Parts: sequence; structure tokens; C-alpha cells
Amino acid sequence: MTDHYRNSGDEGTQHTHQYPYAGFGDGAYPPPPPHAPAPAAPVPAAPANAPAHAARAKRPVAMIAAVAIIAAAVGGGAATLVERFAGGGSTGGAAGVDGTTVSQSSKGTVAGVAQAVSPSIVEINASSTSGESTGSGVIITRDGEIVTNNHVIAGADTVKVRLSDGKTYTADVVGTDPDKDLALIKLRSASGLKAAALGDSGRVEVGDEVVAIGSPEGLTGTVTSGIISALDRDVTVAKDEGRQRQQDPRQGWPFEFGGQEFNGDTGDSKTTYKAIQTDASLNPGNSGGALINMNGEIIGINSAMYSPSSSGGSTAGSVGLGFAIPIDTVKADLDSLRSGGEN
Repeated sequence: MTDHYRNSGDEGTQHTHQYPYAGFGDGAYPPPPPHAPAPAAPVPAAPANAPAHAARAKRPVAMIAAVAIIAAAVGGGAATLVERFAGGGSTGGAAGVDGTTVSQSSKGTVAGVAQAVSPSIVEINASSTSGESTGSGVIITRDGEIVTNNHVIAGADTVKVRLSDGKTYTADVVGTDPDKDLALIKLRSASGLKAAALGDSGRVEVGDEVVAIGSPEGLTGTVTSGIISALDRDVTVAKDEGRQRQQDPRQGWPFEFGGQEFNGDTGDSKTTYKAIQTDASLNPGNSGGALINMNGEIIGINSAMYSPSSSGGSTAGSVGLGFAIPIDTVKADLDSLRSGGEN
């Protein structure tokens, strides 16, 4: 991902010196003096106003250099800090994230990304009278705001969240957006959590390396990797809470892609959104988890995966056909989710 800096410098000032002459006849210039005038004082090596101009010209460069030193110290996640210093943070004030950082020594590696971001990924267990579901979520604030898929918590009476360190919290549903398959939940009495850095999905390109972290089959903190396979895929998911709750979570949530249905019938109540396609291995339970770039920034919320069934009805695992909601869609929806959305 490329960060852009725009430096503004001082405009130069043109100095004009006028030497008036006393009136001479017919506007003539004065005759040369009979003797050479006394030499002027030696001109200093640097004009008196040079230091001020130089200081003004160098300040933006000095600031960038200072930020670069900070970036070298804290690793890949410093890109977010640089953008905030420049007033153009990708998350914006509403997101309220602290940011995860990848150490300089392991920057660009799956191990580095996993170590940096895993503490910000949680397992979600939602239950109601009609069934239970297990999914994942991404911590976006230190006090426990978590983004996940709507289908993970739809219709739930109780939501329990387990952090990467094993601590368990009860969560309240703050807001939902079934049309985008997004939901925001909030942990009760949580503080000091490690929030994820939200990236810029608009800069994602096909072929970029990515890491996925979630809780497939209840295996908390599972890490897989792959690439971006395609962009702007039309993915259709079920909106009906009862239908979602009745699905066998081991089979995966039903969705449509390319005119076909996968993992069951999506029913009549459904919604379509643009998704990032990835070949990183996703399985039931990854829903709501993170798709991450190699700088440790969240670029998508994993939402659908194809798990073909054998003739006996058991799942055959991932075949490299997974989809994620772009993080730019999430950021644009945060204010609505915080105000309750369609909850």
C-alpha cells in the first residue's frame, strides 16, 4: 500500500530596490562621481533573511523525516500513524481504532501479520431458542466494539465473545445492517483491548498477498493465507434470520454467486453486495473474521465461503473460493451501525 504526502512550502518573495536620484535637468542621470564610492560592507555569506526562509522550507521535510524514523521503529502499522499526522487517516475519527503493528523484522510475512493482528480477532458464539452459531469478529476500539457479519448474530438472544487470550465477555448487539451483512456488537465492561487497524480496500489489487484469521469450527485464532483472486464479485446472502439460524453451521451459510446457490437455499429474503474474492482457506466459523494485508491492516470482513459436500453430506473443506466485505464498506457504515442501524 502506498502512502501519499503533500508538502506545502513558502512562496518566494521578490525584493525590489529603488535608488532615487535628485532632479537633474531633462531627467538625465547624474554624472559618474569623481571618485569611486567607498566600498559597501562585505555581504555576509548568507543573507539575514536566509535562515528564516530555509527553516520554513525545511520544516515539512524534517517532519516527514521524523515520521519516517517513527515508522522504522514501530513497523508496518506506522503507515496509519503517518496518515493521521498528515490529517488523512484511512479510518477517520469515527472508527476510533488504535492500530496493530507488524514488527520491522517480520514485516511482510504471514508470521508477522498473525502475531500482530491475532489479539484483535475474537470468536463469537450466538444463541437463541432456534439454534446456535459460531463466527468471528474484529475488535475496532479499545473498549470492545466489534465488527462481524449480521448472519453470525442474527436473531440471537445471547452473544458471548472469547478473546485470543481466553477471556470471555457478554456482548450486546449495537446495530445491524442486513443489506450489507454487517453488525456491530459491544463487549460489556471491557477496556484496554488491542484494536485492529482498518486499511483501504480501494487500494487492493488482484494478486496481493493476504492473511485470514478467524475461528473455523470453533478453532480460535486459526491463520490461513493466500492472495486476492478477484474484486467486485456480486455475492448474495440470506437476510431471513430464521433461515440463517436453522442452517447447520458446519455446512456454512448459504450464498449465491455466479447464478448458483452454495451451502443451501438462500430463500426469498436476500441481499447482494460487492465482495473481495480470495483463495485463502475459509471454513464455517470464519464468518465475521478478518482478511488482512501484509502490513497488518484489515481490508475485508470474511463473509462467505464455498464448502462442497460429499454424497454422505459431510463437508469437504475449503476449495479456495472465499469472499469478504471490503473494509471501505464497513467504515462507511460504522456511524449507522453505532446509531442502531436496523437492530
